Amino acid sequence: MYYIGICDDGENVCTSIENMLLQYAQEKKIQMNTNIWYAGESLRDYLVSGNHLDILFLDIELLKMTGIEVGNYIRNQLDNMGMQIVYISGKASYAQQLFKTQPLDFLVKPILPKQINEVMDMALKIIKKRNERFEFQQGKDFYYIPMGDIVYFASEGRKVKVVTMKAVFEFYGKLSEVTKCLSEDFIVIHKSYIVNREYVFRYTYEMVELVDGTILTISLPNRKLVRDKLLKEE
Repeated sequence: MYYIGICDDGENVCTSIENMLLQYAQEKKIQMNTNIWYAGESLRDYLVSGNHLDILFLDIELLKMTGIEVGNYIRNQLDNMGMQIVYISGKASYAQQLFKTQPLDFLVKPILPKQINEVMDMALKIIKKRNERFEFQQGKDFYYIPMGDIVYFASEGRKVKVVTMKAVFEFYGKLSEVTKCLSEDFIVIHKSYIVNREYVFRYTYEMVELVDGTILTISLPNRKLVRDKLLKEE
């Protein structure tokens, strides 16, 4: 079951998107639960209560709490980097403001079924990958962390640090062994660092800045490969 939210102050827009989503679910033979809100405050309250959404279609021009403010709240206050946010707007001039909230896509109204189908295909692919788990042992305890929650790995002596947005774990091991267990979303940028490209906020030829503000150096031998992977179109 996939839980999908639609937040737009236009009732007709919400109904149209919901109908396209239901048609998509029928064609793909997947189970889907949809919820609609007409104000950012109502959506925020729903999420604060502990409710879960896999995908959110979020209007930018909401009346009070804007879509950008809702997106920032989801990422920064709720520490939720897993929700796939698709911004929608009647204007095409917001791209730069949206970047730090790591949206999946940005759709300009009027929205067509083809756009919904494409963004849903991409979102479900990412969700499935995020649900794969990285397993490791720390003392007598075994941990199973969703791959999509991992921001980066760092090697410190004989230990490997697993860094998520909420916690840091350590275990004895080598990054070279960790790499074998990871998907192509993870990029070796240095002999001491592997980063999840989904959390890269800013990139230069010498370093990457992650969404939590961490800055990591890219080693000289890895720079071309990192550039190619980060700039590669999905």
